[in-house]
Amino acid sequence: MKYQNIHVYSDESFRRITGVNRHTFDKMVEILNAKYLEEHSSNSRKSGNKFKLIMEDRLLSTLEYLREYRPYIHIAASYGVHESTIYRIIKWVENTLIKDGTFSLPGKKALLKSNIDYEVVLIDVAESPIERPKKNSGITIQARKRNIP
Repeated sequence: MKYQNIHVYSDESFRRITGVNRHTFDKMVEILNAKYLEEHSSNSRKSGNKFKLIMEDRLLSTLEYLREYRPYIHIAASYGVHESTIYRIIKWVENTLIKDGTFSLPGKKALLKSNIDYEVVLIDVAESPIERPKKNSGITIQARKRNIP
């Protein structure tokens, strides 16, 4: 599904489809655009193929991959590009957002230093045998003999 189709949806529908709020999606696009401009402004060459996908579609394809576990070939078919192109796009988007750090979760040490008390509940699950009827091979053999013409 392309961004031009879903950007008109309500905020709730947008979140349900993409997995993130519209504000978060827009913030991700800003980060990706800034990184893209940073990488390509220093490059004086103007040659090469232009990208078929706008930045919103690149992010949306990455979210589809992460949220739905769709294979690259399915996502590529949805957007009309090659499978290797989708792979490169997804890896670039993931690495860019990870390096930015805006959406990083606190590490284990930060959680240990916090003043929040966590309550842990352990549930003991014991294995119990399943009660099944006992097979009686004598009855089964007799029933087979009666059914044979």
